[in-house]
Amino acid sequence: MRSLFKRALVTLAVATAAVAVSASAASAHVTVNPSQAVQGGYTKLTFRVPNEKDSATTTKVEVVLPVELPIGHISVKPVPGWTVATEKTKLPTPVQVGESTITEAVTKIIWTAAGDAAIKPGQFQEFDVSAGPLPQADQIVFKALQTYSDGDVVRWIEVPADGKAEPDHPAPVLKLTGKTAASPSAATVAVASDDSADAGTGLAVAALVVAALAAVFAGLAWRRRPSGN
Repeated sequence: MRSLFKRALVTLAVATAAVAVSASAASAHVTVNPSQAVQGGYTKLTFRVPNEKDSATTTKVEVVLPVELPIGHISVKPVPGWTVATEKTKLPTPVQVGESTITEAVTKIIWTAAGDAAIKPGQFQEFDVSAGPLPQADQIVFKALQTYSDGDVVRWIEVPADGKAEPDHPAPVLKLTGKTAASPSAATVAVASDDSADAGTGLAVAALVVAALAAVFAGLAWRRRPSGN
């Protein structure tokens, strides 16, 4: 019985560690989904914005599109309770994007909450953008600003570097790949990215269930132990 009790405690410890790892991996940053798309293609970009404060709401979200990597066409999906505006910048020189030559491009998208639509503590909101053709580059860094109702502005502008620890306020990054016969479509990549996020949530829930069962099992083992042990 003592051995059974020890095994239950070990199970509980492993499950608790899994929960901790899952929670740390799901850190609340502004992100873009999918995380990867094809150069020259079109894709739907979803900017996911969680509210990280307990006593303030998120009232404005700004996403900056780099002028040095212009995207030919940008359109936004309406979000109930939010107004959206775009800012365009004249390019230093005309750029060939797909079959068109453009002289200006959208370089900022601003979403502003009205009334009760602000992102409340413990909640998140998603903002969809249709973009393309995507530039011939390795990646696009979308720097983002998150404004809270208390006046605080969190700047998600730090560029993550391969092989280094994630910065405190990483900018959303879209990796771009060359189109090959084996390359998945942008829609497939988007679904895979969302499924990965859902899988991470499922893992955390599963770990919590395992931890709860292990705790019950440990309690039963303790209650059934011989009085002399």
